[in-house]
Amino acid sequence: MPCARRCASRWGREDLEQVGLFVNKRFPWPALAAIQHGHFALRELRPYLGDALFDAYFKFAFVRNPFDRFVSYCAFMLRGGGDVFEQRPREAMHHFLFGDPPERHILFQPQSNLLVGDDGTTLLTDHVGRVEDMQGSYDGICAHIGIASCALDRVNGTRHNAYHRYYDRQLIDGVSARYAQDLELFGYTFEGLR
Repeated sequence: MPCARRCASRWGREDLEQVGLFVNKRFPWPALAAIQHGHFALRELRPYLGDALFDAYFKFAFVRNPFDRFVSYCAFMLRGGGDVFEQRPREAMHHFLFGDPPERHILFQPQSNLLVGDDGTTLLTDHVGRVEDMQGSYDGICAHIGIASCALDRVNGTRHNAYHRYYDRQLIDGVSARYAQDLELFGYTFEGLR
């Protein structure tokens, strides 16, 4: 959680966050804990909660422009490898998108896969926040559920320039095709929000 260090004192003993859930093995459902990465679809969680409880919860998610997200994904996957991404970013992006796409890697998959129902199109969230306005979105969610907000820290970020600088026409077309549902569902274009 982005604000874990500053807001942790507000959590009760019953509150869980990603480290407690997966690293400390506190997740209440073994089948979902076995996933081990903390990214699972809302439709996977629904059967464990039951329809009534699932519907009663205020469900929110944060999404990111797929073009920006893909650059960040490539930089993240090449972290620890020196300056590979910084030296040859387009080559790396072409590799991940066209050469050897990591189809099963959760962070490579469309964001909508985690947020839509069994029909593949209906959003199961009550609210979608945006990474581009992380603090504002977070503040709005806190206000909606009636808790105090806090200033978010940047955690687990990657180093790269503005995403526009990395693209050529083939990459724009490839990301547009691969993440078409994210672009449509969340209102993104290469330039930003529609």
